Amino acid sequence: MKVVAAYLLAVLGGNTTPSAEDLKGILGSVGAETDDDRIQLLLSEVKGKDITELIASGREKLASVPSGGGGAVAVAAPGGGGGAAAPAAAEPKKEEKVEEKEDTDDDMGFSLFD
Repeated sequence: MKVVAAYLLAVLGGNTTPSAEDLKGILGSVGAETDDDRIQLLLSEVKGKDITELIASGREKLASVPSGGGGAVAVAAPGGGGGAAAPAAAEPKKEEKVEEKEDTDDDMGFSLFD
C-alpha cells in the first residue's frame, strides 16, 4: 500500500510517469523501507495507463463488492469538497433519550445467597 501511496503522491506532485527511483525517494524521505519487487510490479501494471482512469475503474469494482452485515446503520462521510458544509451537519442533532431499564438483579439470577 505504501508503494501505491508513493506513486499517487508522485503523480499528484506533477510527475505523470514516476520511476522506481522517484518512488524510492518518496518512501525514503519518510523512513519507509522500499521493496524493489513491489515497486517494479506496480510500475509494470500502471505502465501506459492514465491514473484517473485506473481510479475510476477501481471505484466501479469496489461499488459491486458487498460490504457489511445486516442491521448496521451506515454513516456517510463527507466527500473531499472541504469548503461546503453538508446540509445535515447544519441541523442540530436530535438525540432521543432512551430510559435504561434499571435491573435490580445484577447477578443474572444466580445469587449465591438465595
